[in-house]
Amino acid sequence: MRLLTPVIVMMRARQLARQFRGIERSVRALPERSRPRMSMLALREIGQASRTEFPHLYGTAPEARYLPWGQGTEAGFERACSNNPEVAMRGIALWLAVAYHETKNSPHARLQPQYRQLMQLLREIKEVRTSGDTVDSWMQSSQAA
Repeated sequence: MRLLTPVIVMMRARQLARQFRGIERSVRALPERSRPRMSMLALREIGQASRTEFPHLYGTAPEARYLPWGQGTEAGFERACSNNPEVAMRGIALWLAVAYHETKNSPHARLQPQYRQLMQLLREIKEVRTSGDTVDSWMQSSQAA
């Protein structure tokens, strides 16, 4: 298994890097009005995944739990390529959540660049959310009136 693990990690790192490029393009192509919602969805998915027993297997069927990695990133990537904007945003959020938990505390050096890139994209998404809080404050002030 010691000989096989580095090969599996290398393949996974390549797959995540390829998928990340597509996810990043999708996030950057989102209209300005959709970005705060994307931020909210991504942060919610990350939170929901962290409450599961195996966060890196979030979005994976229970019978597939013993695969080298989960199926959440594949499902999220497929959905992110959808022509339906709502399905695409939910797919992006799923992919970000699973990839985050999969690379977060990985002992493998090949997965660390993916984690750094993912954190940079999540930081950008989060900044959009905090700059979009003016809409939330406007909505709350109108409720008080």
